[in-house]
Amino acid sequence: MNIGVWLHRQALARPHRPALFAGREMVADYAAFAERAARVAGWLVARGIGPGDRVAIFMKNAPDYLVAQYGIWFAGAAAVPVNAKLHAREVAFILSDSGAKLTFVSPGLAEGLAEGLAAAGTACRLVEVPGAEWRRALAADPVAAPVARAPDDLAWLFYTSGTTGRPKGVIITHRMLAVVSLAYFADVDAAHEDDAALYAAPMSHGAGLYNMLHVLVGARHVCPPSGGFDPAEILDLARHHGRVHMFAAPTMVKRLTAAAMAAGERGEGLRTIVYGGGPMYLADIEQAVAHFGPVFVQIYGQGECPMGITALGRAELADRDHPRWRARLASVGRAQAPVEVRIGGPDGAALPPGETGEIMVRGDAVMPGYWNNPEATRNTLRDGWLMTGDIGFMDSQGYVTLRDRSKDVIITGGANVYPREVEEVLLTHPQLREVSVIGSPHPDWGEEVVAFVVGEAREADLDRLCLDNIARFKRPRRYIFLPELPTNNYGKVLKTELRKLLEEGT
Repeated sequence: MNIGVWLHRQALARPHRPALFAGREMVADYAAFAERAARVAGWLVARGIGPGDRVAIFMKNAPDYLVAQYGIWFAGAAAVPVNAKLHAREVAFILSDSGAKLTFVSPGLAEGLAEGLAAAGTACRLVEVPGAEWRRALAADPVAAPVARAPDDLAWLFYTSGTTGRPKGVIITHRMLAVVSLAYFADVDAAHEDDAALYAAPMSHGAGLYNMLHVLVGARHVCPPSGGFDPAEILDLARHHGRVHMFAAPTMVKRLTAAAMAAGERGEGLRTIVYGGGPMYLADIEQAVAHFGPVFVQIYGQGECPMGITALGRAELADRDHPRWRARLASVGRAQAPVEVRIGGPDGAALPPGETGEIMVRGDAVMPGYWNNPEATRNTLRDGWLMTGDIGFMDSQGYVTLRDRSKDVIITGGANVYPREVEEVLLTHPQLREVSVIGSPHPDWGEEVVAFVVGEAREADLDRLCLDNIARFKRPRRYIFLPELPTNNYGKVLKTELRKLLEEGT
């Protein structure tokens, strides 16, 4: 089933329900939302784009983001959502690897992307949204209904960085999107037609993955005028719209709590805040629950099993009377309905409760593999199990607690930074001999990027090198110069020793 059918059905059944909002202003009801998507689909089809083709979205949050996304699905094509914060060269790689035929792009991002594509020698048609070509798309003859797709057909090609330093395309099927959407109702929270989904986090990631279930129930979709996360704006929109649902990274929860406390706000209108995407410190969620009340739900997932591994419900988060409340609060909850979760030893065999090992997942929410990357697929999917690369344990009641990340990913402000990706850029500097990048705890962002370097270079030059090649949030916030990096007998850098240096302040 084409996931776009959910919008088509909602428009037929309740065409005049409010659908898309720019801040407080309604810009489309469900009839208009579906019609615009159908016209974009007709425009795509007229340009030879159809089932199986990839169309990218490199846009900041806006109502037209959803119009573009459903237009792609109505045409039978697959969406390639790209983080609007990425560097143009990074985006150029994604467009080249995915074979995207066309990219919808926000005007402020179009010029830089065009330069990045030219530098990479990649050809891809860019359509600015809004813009003249977009207006022609909205005036095109619409398709009558979403093109039929099989459950296992590609719907969403999500690029997640890997330890190789190159992003990998996660194949997300129509079945997967339907499964994780329905699992939300079973394991995360209820959703109602009177709810308002507020998109303060990037729609290319977790926040956007929750749009389908809100389309299914006919809820409102609200994009902040700022296009991103602004605590005062969120509190104002929540008061105005009421029954607001939003997805937030832990650092966003902390900032929202601090802003609300400083302004004397209690979060009127906030119904549900689903958080995930990084480590949530116990003290931070305790303070948030104490201030806002039982509005929080935690999920744990990754691109390879989007939003769909475990969940910790609002009652469990708020129940301070339970004897194991703090232990549960420190966990990421229990397995969601469509998946099995196991803690595996080195051989993948299940470990008993309380023992630490790799978190493994299998079920209909798990990807079938990576795009054009059979080796990475073989390394990640073993005997039907997704090897998450995350280390943790499970208690006797099924609650999973994360301990570490075996792949050394750094999570800063809810965004993933992979050390080798940064290291490879820094090592292009002619005066650097060795580089090792790690994460260091940060009170606001969860972690910050720290680079240990060997060689002679100015920090300003290293900063410029990073800004010219990778996204700003991946740039090291500190550079520590050493005469040599600590290594083992095989020459492998001992990142544990580097972390000790940070902890000891030496």
